[in-house]
Amino acid sequence: MQIALFQPDIPQNTGTILRLCACLGMTAHIIEPAGFPVSDRHFRRAGMDYLDHVSIVRHDSWAKFEEWRAAQGYRLLLFTTKGATDYRDFRYQTADILLFGRESAGVTDAVVEAADARLVIPINPGLRSLNVAMSAAMAAGEALRQLRNPQV
Repeated sequence: MQIALFQPDIPQNTGTILRLCACLGMTAHIIEPAGFPVSDRHFRRAGMDYLDHVSIVRHDSWAKFEEWRAAQGYRLLLFTTKGATDYRDFRYQTADILLFGRESAGVTDAVVEAADARLVIPINPGLRSLNVAMSAAMAAGEALRQLRNPQV
């Protein structure tokens, strides 16, 4: 199980997600371009000393990420407010990559088309979305729960 961030643009959220990956033993992928340098103090503060404990793979572009993913045979699960499948009803596999879009603009049409599944975290009507770091934690929690108890 891995987490990928498509062109993240808020360093605090990225640092928090990398900390989550470190704590849960998940590899993190950053698909460039990111909207901030890795040396950003907000990024470092959110990641704290956990950044030394996470495996981070940086991909120069969406095309390079897709080339790598195809070679590995991983399934890509896009979390989006426009998803049709409730993330709790989906059946996760160990070779899944949980993909989250950039905070300001989501993902491109090419990314939507490439996803093997488009999942949604239901929220109350009239509200836009959850924070991306909160969404990543919820998604990872549900996926790992299912993998621990496959009969559920």
